[in-house]
Amino acid sequence: MCLSVYPLPPSKIEEDHKKLKSLLNENSRFGKAVFDDPDKDHPIFDRKEFNELKILRRLKDKAYTQLGSSGSGNHFVEFGVVDINFRGHESGLPEGKYLSLLTHSGSRGFGANIAGHYTKVAMARTLLPRYAQNLAWLSLDSEEGMEYWIAMNLAGDYASACHHDIHRRMSDSLGVDPLAMVENHHNFAWKERMPDGRELIVHRKGATPAGKGVLGIIPGSMTKPGFIVRGKGETGSLASASHGAGRRLSRKKAKESFTKKDLRQILKKAGVSLIGGGLDEAPGAYKDIHKVMAAQEDLVDVLGAFYPRIVRMDN
Repeated sequence: MCLSVYPLPPSKIEEDHKKLKSLLNENSRFGKAVFDDPDKDHPIFDRKEFNELKILRRLKDKAYTQLGSSGSGNHFVEFGVVDINFRGHESGLPEGKYLSLLTHSGSRGFGANIAGHYTKVAMARTLLPRYAQNLAWLSLDSEEGMEYWIAMNLAGDYASACHHDIHRRMSDSLGVDPLAMVENHHNFAWKERMPDGRELIVHRKGATPAGKGVLGIIPGSMTKPGFIVRGKGETGSLASASHGAGRRLSRKKAKESFTKKDLRQILKKAGVSLIGGGLDEAPGAYKDIHKVMAAQEDLVDVLGAFYPRIVRMDN
């Protein structure tokens, strides 16, 4: 997740609605679609890891091609309004409302191929019954395990680079630099020191880091607010909070439960414009974000909210 807060008033969404929709189309790509820029310069491609591991050398061209693009499914690039409703925030932003850009994506085919490769290696090294094969592991004491750790961390940094490239493109098109940026990982693994002194690998699948003072973003749906949060470092949750509202309906069930007409009416009522997207991402497929936030008050402090207004997803 990555959020850019611009020194522009929320009224820009109504005043320049058509222009902002065009900017989303021009500066975002989803699924297999990529930018055809002749030069995608980014420091990530100078990383020594690309020369140290065979699989990373093989995947470098794919990573280069997909830089600045987003996946399909629930990934998005959207304009909205951030309401900063607290004082003393680390960014120095005064309380108020701002035009903002929020993105959700990952490490694209680069990360997926890394995960797939080392999953196969793990299955070959750790023989388990067929029903448990996907639980195969690689020890960090092994050569393959350390390779996976190095590759995974590079993929995480690449995911961040993709977000930054999207936000750079949008800032250039808007002709203004952001006042502040908030970014956080999820579906990732970290080495962390526990209060009792143990060092553990914490894997947050569907969860976001919420260490003491750590900023993050917990999104709702295409019509419901997301929240800017600051972690409390609650040890009982391994310093974690939810990644988002979470689904209440599977993708298949959502497609069976809503029609295109239903979605249009929901969007109109919420004052949200949608580019792309599908019934599997209908707002009704998600839990009530307000209830989700109320259930984790002991995990995070809410510092502000993001209200989506123009949403771009895969077609």
